[in-house]
Amino acid sequence: MKISAQMSVVLAAIFAALAFGFAITGFSSLGTITDPQQLSDAKGFAWFWAFLGTVAVALGAIGWWIARTQKDE
Repeated sequence: MKISAQMSVVLAAIFAALAFGFAITGFSSLGTITDPQQLSDAKGFAWFWAFLGTVAVALGAIGWWIARTQKDE
């Protein structure tokens, strides 16, 4: 199965939106956690998803750049 450069950008944007959604949900639920260990774990979970979203944005930007600079054969 081949994925075009344009499709990789779309997939990266969808994954980034999902990852940032999980991160926002994780960060917004921190206020209700009272146990310090659970709070630390929840912060780690939220930061992990924020990291994944950032990686997806970076890879999407690289894919977009490749699609824009690709010469048609």
